[in-house]
Amino acid sequence: MPSTESYKFFNHSTCEFYPCHDMSAADLNCLFCFCPLYRLGDACGGNFAYIDGANGERVKDCSACTLPHRRENYDYIMGRLAE
Repeated sequence: MPSTESYKFFNHSTCEFYPCHDMSAADLNCLFCFCPLYRLGDACGGNFAYIDGANGERVKDCSACTLPHRRENYDYIMGRLAE
């Protein structure tokens, strides 16, 4: 077991989209930039909404969600992926 947990956090401050969410840039975890829980739909546990897409289909909008970008949610995400 590692003596630190630095593997749970990565900040990519040179990304052209940084910061991508309305939260403290110093706390923005980029490790799960593309949320691995998106595919879970309504059961992801994040703060999302459905919007109407250009073709009239419902599209999941996660722009207000910071769940995968918070350092403390690493274990939650890994647990959900293991299910």
